[in-house]
Amino acid sequence: MNRAVFLDRDGTINREKSYLAEPEALELLNGVPEALRSLQDHGFLLFVVTNQSGIGRGFYTERELKAVHDRLVALAAESGVVFRRIYYAPETPDEPTCGRKPSPRFLLNASKIYRIELSRSYMIGDKLSDLQCGWNAGVRKSILVKTGYGSQLLSRPDIDLSRAQIAENLTEAAEYILSDSSSMTDRRRHEKLNA
Repeated sequence: MNRAVFLDRDGTINREKSYLAEPEALELLNGVPEALRSLQDHGFLLFVVTNQSGIGRGFYTERELKAVHDRLVALAAESGVVFRRIYYAPETPDEPTCGRKPSPRFLLNASKIYRIELSRSYMIGDKLSDLQCGWNAGVRKSILVKTGYGSQLLSRPDIDLSRAQIAENLTEAAEYILSDSSSMTDRRRHEKLNA
């Protein structure tokens, strides 16, 4: 079984820009290519899972979104990073949807197609819906990054984030994942030796 890291897009991988529709406006956050490459080099499959209600609101088309994602894929490829798939939900929050976060649908689909063990995988994002998506799918840990809207979420006393791991940015999130997964592997090895 494979391990994966599922990543929100805006505010997590690239700089938050309201309803991003122009490929040339896509700007990766500092350290993102290196963090993604590190995760990939340690055997994690990488996926993007993003809510794109701008399509449902009529702000941009799926064709324009594809151009943005083509740019994201190209920038990642410069560092040897490969996204196995980019999942997106085009619906607005008040429309019926199967995939819009916090729904775990895309993670569950990926787990079947790519043989992913979700209990050894991670979700990273800057919004509560990202964390809930991971929790709903049964990932090992949902990680909140302070980039994007993450810092604002931390300042809200009405939201319980005790189940989440908090990271300054994607670099710190990747460091946590590599440390945590290494500890988990060592623990499993120890359990097998003592079984």
